[in-house]
Amino acid sequence: MPKTLFPLPDPLTIPVRGETDEFPVGRIFCVGRNYAAHAAEMGVEVDREKPFYFTKSSANAVATGASVPYPPGTENFHYEMELALAIGAPVFRASPDEAKAAIYGYGCALDMTRRDLQISERKKQRPWSLGKDLENGTVLAPLTKAADWGPIADQRIWLTLDDETKQDATLAELIWSVEEIISHLSGFYHLRPGDLILTGTPAGVGPALAGQQMVGGIDGLDPVSLSLTVLQ
Repeated sequence: MPKTLFPLPDPLTIPVRGETDEFPVGRIFCVGRNYAAHAAEMGVEVDREKPFYFTKSSANAVATGASVPYPPGTENFHYEMELALAIGAPVFRASPDEAKAAIYGYGCALDMTRRDLQISERKKQRPWSLGKDLENGTVLAPLTKAADWGPIADQRIWLTLDDETKQDATLAELIWSVEEIISHLSGFYHLRPGDLILTGTPAGVGPALAGQQMVGGIDGLDPVSLSLTVLQ
């Protein structure tokens, strides 16, 4: 194996309930506008023909409980609480049954967003990367194995900002189910163990400021939290 010019950081791993080994995070796919009320609050319509996606780098992800600086280049830094699903088996062009079998587990996640940059780029029909794929911009809680959590139904999904509830919905409001998402996405990618899919955020997104703390949860899963400090 050739030597590298410089060392790369170790991959992020996240704990799994009941396991000593941790889940190594590979690619992160995110589903856009998967709750109708959130699409409405953003002034856009839901595309009910098919889901759409953006990606975030695992190198920019952090574990729950992190305290990170307010990011540069934004004056409107938003929280988005999401259900993350973890892929545990290779899958390509999956049927709904194959998609379900490929799910290793579920966890809580925050998709932090430089909203002003996302909107300005969206208006110019440019990619969302500056708004979405930012350092410390994905926050991941420990996973619960799919068999231990049970089927997705009407579990509550919520987020508080300094103890004030900002997002409060249920997973029954998801437009595209997790099986539909995996089936569709696996028509374009060979999904593999380590991939994460963030399934979208409900209504109630808004700005967080330096000095504030976000805590999000989904019934039956470990919560996720993030604290913001002053930009260094």
